[in-house]
Amino acid sequence: MTLEILTAEALTPVRHGFFTRRGGASSGIFAGLNCGLGSSDQAEIVQINRARVAEAMAVAPDALGRVHQVHSADVAVIEVPQSGAAPRADALVTTTPGLALSILTADCQPVLFADAQAGVIGAAHAGWKGLLAGVLENTVSTMVELGAERGNITAVIGPCISQRHYEVGPEFFEDFMVLDTDYSRFFATGLGDRMLFDLPGLGLLKLREAGLEQVGWTGHCTYADAERFYSYRRATHHKEADYGRLISAICL
Repeated sequence: MTLEILTAEALTPVRHGFFTRRGGASSGIFAGLNCGLGSSDQAEIVQINRARVAEAMAVAPDALGRVHQVHSADVAVIEVPQSGAAPRADALVTTTPGLALSILTADCQPVLFADAQAGVIGAAHAGWKGLLAGVLENTVSTMVELGAERGNITAVIGPCISQRHYEVGPEFFEDFMVLDTDYSRFFATGLGDRMLFDLPGLGLLKLREAGLEQVGWTGHCTYADAERFYSYRRATHHKEADYGRLISAICL
């Protein structure tokens, strides 16, 4: 099956893609394009999937840059093809043509950044912990340090869990209220004492607070569309042993 690659017009002409699970070599609960080296899928199959992504991005497999994601605000600057262990961080930035930056997600937000004029790109993994820690702001700041201008940076959030399917408890809501009561706008009333959290809504706010004007979300919900996307939360609800990881990538 051919790979399915979602793109955002706002990021053109920079080469990029939010890859769905379609077109991969994995099977079973991982069926499709599972690119998670940390999953319990067969390692050689995951490498085949990642090689297909690299080919689609027109880069060598070792030029598909990655990080060991830990829900932090840390950003890694990638200048050459990687060898050895990936740095522990949740965002990558580069000015090197021919290097692709990739992020793995399965409900969290993959965010791709580009200042095409300055030749600076970035990619970030942003769940709620990373958002509150400042991973998006740090990605933008690192891009600026490398020559980008905030007014020229475009950022697009890819497929992630939507508010309709992100149910949380009252303690989650209270943790946000302690930080800032204005965060209440990202919560809607659910069943009983449950609340529904708007992850991409908060992501868009954080991008605007970082000084960006050109921001957007593709509008795809990972939880709602099992045929196209992996979802950690859906896998948990279905009591599955593991889950696949989607990949998003960008390249100068």
